[in-house]
Amino acid sequence: MTMFIGIDIAKKNCVVCVSDQNNTVREKASYRNTSRDAVEFAKHVVETYGECKAVVESTGNMWLKTYEAFESEGIEIKLANPLKTRVIAESKVKTDKIDARVLSTLLRGDLIAECYVPSKKVRLSRALLGHRVNITREQTRIRNRIHALLSKYDLECGYDNIACAHGIAWLKSITLDGHDQEILNSLVRQLEFLKEEETKASKIIAKDAVKNEYVPIIMSMPGFDYYSASFLAAYISDIKRFPSPSRLVSWVGLCPSVHQTGETLYMGKMKGGSKKACWIMVQAANAAVRADPRLRCYYEKKVKRLHHNVAITHVGNKMLHILWHMLMENRLYDQRNEERYQSKLKKLRNITTD
Repeated sequence: MTMFIGIDIAKKNCVVCVSDQNNTVREKASYRNTSRDAVEFAKHVVETYGECKAVVESTGNMWLKTYEAFESEGIEIKLANPLKTRVIAESKVKTDKIDARVLSTLLRGDLIAECYVPSKKVRLSRALLGHRVNITREQTRIRNRIHALLSKYDLECGYDNIACAHGIAWLKSITLDGHDQEILNSLVRQLEFLKEEETKASKIIAKDAVKNEYVPIIMSMPGFDYYSASFLAAYISDIKRFPSPSRLVSWVGLCPSVHQTGETLYMGKMKGGSKKACWIMVQAANAAVRADPRLRCYYEKKVKRLHHNVAITHVGNKMLHILWHMLMENRLYDQRNEERYQSKLKKLRNITTD
């Protein structure tokens, strides 16, 4: 007899409800949200009940320890989408025990709205890509602080990028008053450290990119370098999980909501999707309209009646439609600039060999 396990995740503790095929509760328990405790509980249910199925609700990244522990013990486990599990989200009486019981009941009825869970390799890749994003954001924050400090003394750097080698050398050559000099020195040291960390992370990402079948295909489209291509490839993970280009666009979050009443059609705000995938697509679209005549023409057509931010999302939408076909058919962008594409590949190879 198969047992159905509903697990409500919290930061410190996990509440569990085990029920059988007749929806009779066989066990209520809890364990600390640690890898060790999750593995011990997974072993316990396997030894006690034999065949089990489990479901855990997606809550930040707190579900990951339990998911991996149950997976390692051979238990079929699903990740429930909390936004679509309306019976829990809209419940008037909401406790951890009730949520676990409801999850168990929904699992028994095969009514779980699942979230896609990529492989561990992809999850680790996403973590590294996110780490590099955070490094870049920290550099921006520090550069802004440096510019604010320089403005106090009416000083302007003659280089567009103050974090480049010449910019750093110039910052080290100037002298400010009192403690401001110490603050500047500290900010410069932080900037240099972050540049080193960015370089290290970029090398690892580049090595992974060489092995990824999607990255060279995505790179053939204007607007993508090895980093943004790796980012999008990691979040798509498997293009076959999207049965149509529209599904991919909707998942990214570049599909406008549609309201229709009779003959009146209103296109509303973009639907919620993967914020990180949406962010990288907007960055790529902004770069693509400067490099690709086809996409620039499409952008100029849209921007005549829409402001830039909306027009660029339409470009991202179009790019995703094209990318879906490229990845499905394993072919490069048909209107690519071959010289520029080869230059991208050469840069990628150079990074991996440095």
